[in-house]
Amino acid sequence: MTTRSVLVVPRRDLRLDLFRGLANWLIFLGHIPDSALVWFTTRNYGFSDGADLFVLISGYTATFVFGAMMMERGFVIGATRLLRRVWQLYVAHLLLFFVYLTAVHYVAHRYDDLHLMDQFNVAPLMNFPVETLAQGLILKFKPLNLDVLPLYIVLMAAFPAVLWVMLRWRNAVMIGSIALYLAARHYGWNLPSYPAGVWYFNPFAWQLLFVFGAWLALGGAAANRWLLSSRTALAFSCAVLLFALVVTLAERIPGLRDSVPDGLAAIFIPNDPNDKTNLAPYRVIHLVSLMLIVVRLIPIDWPGLKSPLLQPLIRCGQQSLSVFCVGLFLSFVAHFVLESGSDGIWAQLIVGAAGLWIMTIIAYYRTWSKGVDRSRPAQEAGDATRGR
Repeated sequence: MTTRSVLVVPRRDLRLDLFRGLANWLIFLGHIPDSALVWFTTRNYGFSDGADLFVLISGYTATFVFGAMMMERGFVIGATRLLRRVWQLYVAHLLLFFVYLTAVHYVAHRYDDLHLMDQFNVAPLMNFPVETLAQGLILKFKPLNLDVLPLYIVLMAAFPAVLWVMLRWRNAVMIGSIALYLAARHYGWNLPSYPAGVWYFNPFAWQLLFVFGAWLALGGAAANRWLLSSRTALAFSCAVLLFALVVTLAERIPGLRDSVPDGLAAIFIPNDPNDKTNLAPYRVIHLVSLMLIVVRLIPIDWPGLKSPLLQPLIRCGQQSLSVFCVGLFLSFVAHFVLESGSDGIWAQLIVGAAGLWIMTIIAYYRTWSKGVDRSRPAQEAGDATRGR
C-alpha cells in the first residue's frame, strides 16, 4: 500500500509499558473515593490524570502494532486483526460488567448497605433488569467507574478506517481530529447513556488524545524532535506544570485559594466535571507538557528502565488489559472494605498497597502464562523433529 507516513523504529519502548502501568495504578487509586489514596494520583497536582495518559498511550501502541501490520500485510489483514482486538476488549468489558454488577448487588443486599446500589449506579438493575442488561450490552449503561473501557472500545472500533487514512495523510487526519474535538465541545456532541445523560468520557472529544498518540507514532514525534532540545519548549512546559500544580492545589487548600486571581479561579476552580467529560483544552496542554519533559529526561535507553524497582510498573503496563480490569473491580472492593471497617489513614494505605500488590501479581502471572503458551509450540516442534 502507498503510504506517506513512517512508523517509529520497531523497537520495544519500555517507557510506554512503564507509563501505561502507572496509568493503571493511578486509575485504581483514583477510583477509591473519600480516601487519602487520591493524593498519590496526579489529579491533585495537575489538570490531566491517569485516564488521559492511558488514552494517549493506547493510540500510540495501537498504531505501532496494527499500523505496521497494515503496511506489511495489507489493509484487510491489519483491519481484521484490529477488530479482533476490539472483540477481545468487548468480551473483557462484558465479563467485568457482569462480575461488577453481581458483586455490588450481592454486597449491598448481603450487608444491608443498599446505598451502594445508587452510589455505583447499579440501582436501575433492580427496577428494569432486562432493559438495563440490554443497554449494558450496547455500552449505554455503565456502572460507576466502568467508563474508560467502553471509550477505548469505541475508539478502537473506528480506528481501522482512521489508521488507513493516517498512513497516507497523517497531518490531515490530525487536523480533522482537532476540528471534530472543537465541534463536539461547541455543539455538545456526545453519545447517550442509559437511563439518562451522556457518556462520562465523550468519544468525540477524547478521540483527540487517541489520534494524537497515533500521529506521534506515525512520524509526528520524529518530525518535531527539535522540541526536545528547545529551551523555550522546556521552559513553557515547566511553567504549565507549575501553574497547574498551584491552581489544582488551590482548589483543595483554602489558604492557597486566596493567592489565585479571581479571573483564573473562574476558569479553573472549581474543576468542573464537564471539563473531563469534554476533555478541556488545559488538560491536553498539561499532558503534552508533561510528556515533553518526561521524554526529554527519560530517553529510550535509560538504564533505570532495567531497575528492579520499576519492574512491577512495567509488567503491569505489558499486561494492561488484565491489570486494568482487575484494578477496577478491586477499587470497589477497597471502597467497601474501608466503608464497612476502619477508614483511618493506615487502613487506607494498607488497602491501597494490597490492591497494587494484587494487580502486580496478576501481571506477573499473565507474563508467565503467556511464556508457557509460547514455549509449548516450540517444544512440540522440537519433539516432532527428534521423532523424525
